[in-house]
Parts: sequence; C-alpha cells; structure tokens
Amino acid sequence: MRMKMGTLLGALLLLTVFFAGCSAPTGGQTSAGSQAAQSQPAKLTVKMLDVGQGDAILIETGEQTVLVDTSDLDEREKLKAELKEAGVTKIDKVILTHPHADHIGGMDVLLADFKVGEVYDNGMPSTSKIYIRYMKELKNQGIKRHGLKAGEVLELGGGAVFKVLAPAEELVAKGTKQGYKHDPNNESVIGQLVFGDFKMMFTGDAEGPEEKEVLAAMPGADLRSQVLKAGHHGSKTSSSKEWLRALEPETGLISCGEGNDYGHPHKETLKKYQALKMKVYETDKNGTITLISDGKSYEVKVEKGEVQ
Repeated sequence: MRMKMGTLLGALLLLTVFFAGCSAPTGGQTSAGSQAAQSQPAKLTVKMLDVGQGDAILIETGEQTVLVDTSDLDEREKLKAELKEAGVTKIDKVILTHPHADHIGGMDVLLADFKVGEVYDNGMPSTSKIYIRYMKELKNQGIKRHGLKAGEVLELGGGAVFKVLAPAEELVAKGTKQGYKHDPNNESVIGQLVFGDFKMMFTGDAEGPEEKEVLAAMPGADLRSQVLKAGHHGSKTSSSKEWLRALEPETGLISCGEGNDYGHPHKETLKKYQALKMKVYETDKNGTITLISDGKSYEVKVEKGEVQ
C-alpha cells in the first residue's frame, strides 16, 4: 500500500511539473522582458507652457504633478486653459522661484480651481501684494509652504528628484531680516531636475551674480545638464559663459512673450547658445514645448514653428 501511495504521489508530482512547464513563458525571453519592464523607470514629461512673458513649467512623473512658477497676472486664464488641456486637476507641488508677478501671478487661479498639495519658494518674505494674497490663501486652505535652500532635495516620484542649488542658506538668513534690500532675480530658486541619466537645469530669473555664487559654492561639482531652462527669459544678464561652460547644455528652452517689451531673448544670449551648437526652443515661436525622457534619452516636441 505504501509503494502504491508513493507511486501515485510521484505521478502527481510529475504531472504538476509538466503542466507548470506548459504554462510558463517559452524561451525565458518573455519572463526576462517582464522583469526588465518592471525595473525600467516611468517616463518623465516636462512642458514649458505657452503663457506669454511669464514662466510656468509643468513636470509630470507618473506619480506626481509639479508646477514650477505660475505665469503672469494677465496670463492667468491662459495658464488655466493650458493646465486643463494637459488634463491636470491636482498639483502635488508648486515651486515658486521668486516673487515677481510673471512667476507667481497665477497662484490665485491655482488655489481657486485646482487642488494644490504643497508650495515651495525661496524662503524669503516679500511686500508684493500677490505674494501676501496667496500666502493668506495658503493659510485659509491649510496648505503647507516650505522655504527651499541649497542642498535640499525634493522627491518628485517615479525616480525623479529636484536638487536645490540656490539660494544659499546664508542668503536666506539675510533675506528674512527686516530692512534687507532684496534682489529677487538673484534670489531665485535654482534646481536641477534629475531622472536617471537625464538632467535639466531650472534657473528662474537668476542672473550672472547668482550663477557665479552657485559655481563658487560648488567647485568641481558636476552641474552638466542636457537641457537648460534659460535664465530670465533669455536675457543677456543671464547665461554667463562660465555658467554655460559648467553646464554644457545641448538644448535650451526659453519662455517669453511674442514681441515683448524687453526684447527677450537677447541676441547676445542666442549667440552664446549658437556657439555651443545648442538647439533652442522658444514659447513665442514654438508654443508649448514638450520634453519627454525615459531616463536615458529625451525628445522635444513643439506645437508650431521651426527650431533654431
């Protein structure tokens, strides 16, 4: 009886192994492919929204939706339309580089029409009426606000991070003291978006002095970034030769309004980009600019026009 039972169990075991083998992926390639697909990072999408002379850059990681700056006051409805066209209903993080109207002007629209998770800025107070108004609304809605400083890292989900390079902690300390004379452009949040091997530098309206401070504070640091969000809408006061030499960008994105009163982007800046053989995209000529990366390579798509 024991022998028969043993024989029966052995037969059942062989049948189990046989049918398991029949249901398994053939050749092992499908199984390996599935494992590779699971380990691959999700795609990163960055949209420089066409909002006139202001800045508004949408980052989508698959896990979070992040907005860097919120356009100008007179472009609020355009910002709203651009976000809705992108299918945005919730913004997990809003990063405000500095309190000029063309960067924080759309905050009232965001807080009224979208669900906002947290707000980050340069950590310094401002007398701007727009700034005061949205700070009150943050308090009313119970939304957390954080001041950023160099050395901090924001997790954006999906393997993407935003490494803060400026403002320096010492500058933030000075900027919170009463009577301090502010230079908002050169107090901009500068940060490097990192997603696998892909890197993009965000600069707000940082000009030569702040670029120089970052380079001095991080001697020998690897700041190389394939993509540069042009500082100060492509102004000649930004994108110094030293800064470009450290970043070695191959692509430049410029947010500016068509026929703007400032003449942005300036010819001097474009010549520097041309000398580096950079591909340059402008919202005034190309509309909303969409960049997609898989963490290794990236591609850029435009709504209209040609690329310089």
